[in-house]
Amino acid sequence: MSGPLLTATALHKVYGPTTALDGAEFAVDAGEIVAVMGPSGSGKSTLLHCLAGIVTPDSGAITYDGRELSAMSDTERSALRRGDFGFVFQFGQLVPELTCVENVALPLRLNGVRRKDAERKAGEWLERLEVAEVRQKRPGEVSGGQGQRVAVARALVTSPRVLFADEPTGALDSFNGERVMQLLTAAARDSGAAVVLVTHEARVAAYSDREVSVRDGKVRSTVGVA
Repeated sequence: MSGPLLTATALHKVYGPTTALDGAEFAVDAGEIVAVMGPSGSGKSTLLHCLAGIVTPDSGAITYDGRELSAMSDTERSALRRGDFGFVFQFGQLVPELTCVENVALPLRLNGVRRKDAERKAGEWLERLEVAEVRQKRPGEVSGGQGQRVAVARALVTSPRVLFADEPTGALDSFNGERVMQLLTAAARDSGAAVVLVTHEARVAAYSDREVSVRDGKVRSTVGVA
């Protein structure tokens, strides 16, 4: 495929009296890490949710791998989110009743992979993210930094083509935040996944190849990162 892997054109999204997106444009290439920056309420998380097919824009087009998301059925979009797309959120959103290895294996199990095979691959990702020791623990029994690494492992276990990370270090101290970003970006680069990284922190954006700034629902600028 030539051209960007994922693009958005003239996106508009309104919530009541609030305009979240006002003609936003975006593109990310395969293997590229793009940081989406902006203050609270600027529209950056809404942009990510639209790109991921979680939220439907009021108008505009989102194209993934040559296909418009709006032309896909709900079933097709759900399949994208289980396979081609991976997600890391600020607070991890792990399932508290499951062990860490079961949490990481969950996307594979939802895709029909046998439990033994899914947990073997999940264990490999936990080791890669340096948290193999928490394999049989539940989320409530691990630290915030460990839990977020488990969440990153869960996002990457399906070998997604696009990883969406929404403030992935927002609930962590600086030390754990730096380590999570080091591991996340290294794993994404090794796998060739594109990353859409929403953050308001310059130290987190520094891990990206390029920054875009969102203000008042518009993409204001594009900055290359050395």
